[in-house]
Amino acid sequence: MRVALAQLNPTVGDIDGNAALVSEWYGRAWDAGADLVAFPELVLSGYPPEDLLLRGHFIEECEAALHRVAAGCTGPLAVIGVPVRVEVGRGRAATEPPVANAAAVVLDGRVVTVYKKIHLPNYAVFDEERYFTPGDWVPLVEWGSERLSVNVCEDIWNPGGPTEAAALAGGARLVVSISMSPYHMGKGGEREQMLRRRATDAGVFVVYVNGVGGQDELVFDGHSVVAGPDGSLLARGAQFDEQLILVDLDLSEADAFEGRAVSPDGYSLRTVRIEGAGTARRPGPARQRARPGAAALAPTPGDMVLESPTTGRSLLSREAEVYAALTLGVRDYTRKNGFQRVVIGLSGGIDSALTACVAVDALGAAAVMGVTMPSRYSTSDTRSDAHNLAGNLGIELLELPIESIFVPYLETLAPVFADRAVDVAEENLQARIRGNLLMALSNKFGWLVLTTGNKSEMAVGYATLYGDMAGGFAVIKDVPKTLVYDLARYRNSLDPNLAPIPESTIERPPSAELRPDQTDQDSLPPYDLLDRVVDAYVVRDESVATMVAAGLDRAEVERVVHLIDRNEYKRRQAPPGVRITLKAFGKDRRLPITNRYQG
Repeated sequence: MRVALAQLNPTVGDIDGNAALVSEWYGRAWDAGADLVAFPELVLSGYPPEDLLLRGHFIEECEAALHRVAAGCTGPLAVIGVPVRVEVGRGRAATEPPVANAAAVVLDGRVVTVYKKIHLPNYAVFDEERYFTPGDWVPLVEWGSERLSVNVCEDIWNPGGPTEAAALAGGARLVVSISMSPYHMGKGGEREQMLRRRATDAGVFVVYVNGVGGQDELVFDGHSVVAGPDGSLLARGAQFDEQLILVDLDLSEADAFEGRAVSPDGYSLRTVRIEGAGTARRPGPARQRARPGAAALAPTPGDMVLESPTTGRSLLSREAEVYAALTLGVRDYTRKNGFQRVVIGLSGGIDSALTACVAVDALGAAAVMGVTMPSRYSTSDTRSDAHNLAGNLGIELLELPIESIFVPYLETLAPVFADRAVDVAEENLQARIRGNLLMALSNKFGWLVLTTGNKSEMAVGYATLYGDMAGGFAVIKDVPKTLVYDLARYRNSLDPNLAPIPESTIERPPSAELRPDQTDQDSLPPYDLLDRVVDAYVVRDESVATMVAAGLDRAEVERVVHLIDRNEYKRRQAPPGVRITLKAFGKDRRLPITNRYQG
């Protein structure tokens, strides 16, 4: 059997566009001689559609799109992700949502069966119990001489779940799992190992297709996988890129493996017998099957790959992986929301430098505008670095000095601030002036403002509300400061002949430059210590006592924890940004602003 994995990038709410995308990629798989083609989870609605799922007419339009697409699926068997209605009394109680997260099996122009996702994730960024009713049976699809099954995302993460039920109790030799699995650092490798274990436990071929793209804070990394019944890796899709992966499988090889998992309990199996043209087999790895009325489509380099027997593709390094996620997140947020250009305040510091690099790599230099806004405290070094960065990246740079705006602010407030020392209030005026200028450019020209604050700063509130936090998308919002430096060095390494970020930007102690001789460490612990506390407290939910027992200084831990807690109100007003850690501020972490719990 030749299996195609359509690792594509849908857009939430673009039902017609997503349907056209599915039809296009179905045609590519057909032209490449596929017998079966699998598409990602909820590909017709986009993922996650969130409260769009509460609108009955949205679900009806998704179902109508499914049947339009199915009418054109007259070649290979297709597995397509779609939300569908569930009636009371048909697997749904009156108190449950009227929608299921489904995988539709399509052949010969019609939907032959619909599987409803059984395991609904309700942790981290997932809220599927809010929207979906779980399914209550596992399909056994008898197709010609083959027996296969399908499931959806979380179903395959459960040991002893629907995958093992289909294989060990139902005799399936192939399980197709469709997914939109969001990225965080290292997730792809973890997922791949899980899939290989699941294939081994069930003694079955596992075909796992994952979507790709950015959706608000989430990024989906692709990295689709085909695993053999012995746990071998037969194919690995590209990371962070659309791709059609083609794999030839001899399903009879699964007969030699009985699996070693405990037999699953509690799953009802339902046999679905289907017949159709898609069951035809044509020998030879180079076979082509022409669609009626369609010309042969040659594979595009980097877009289509026949994997056999090994992948030959290595996983990206940590820095390359995160950088690719940031780039994809920026590209999709910008383009899917209709922006043609972005604008970034360039301070000469490392955060804005990294943000500018990501933006240029995502959108092209012509789509990025830099703005430098020097003040009385800006040094010649940082001003020079901002100009050099822009020149290295080939982006246009505006210079808008803020002194002539800052002075009237000070004069206006002087009577009110009389007899009080200069402090953070005057510092923040400068940041807010800069935020106003960037937003004015955005209003006038329709540019998207990319903010430049990192996770370390966001955690402890070392950012100005309505100042440097003002904007539409926070590129490195979930990137700890120590990782910012690693990513900057990584980006420079890609072009050593013209490293875009000046070395002085990387080596200089970081500073907001809002008062004379200021550095971040005047107000904050060293970033390596700060990031350890942020990771422990924010990502892993450790207590102060646990962190102290691990060797961290109690006074520093309590100081950082206090800052994190007291700045929740700021983070609620921050723009969305790319999620790259296991727990990001935003969809992941929802704590009350009014909160007296400490520890």
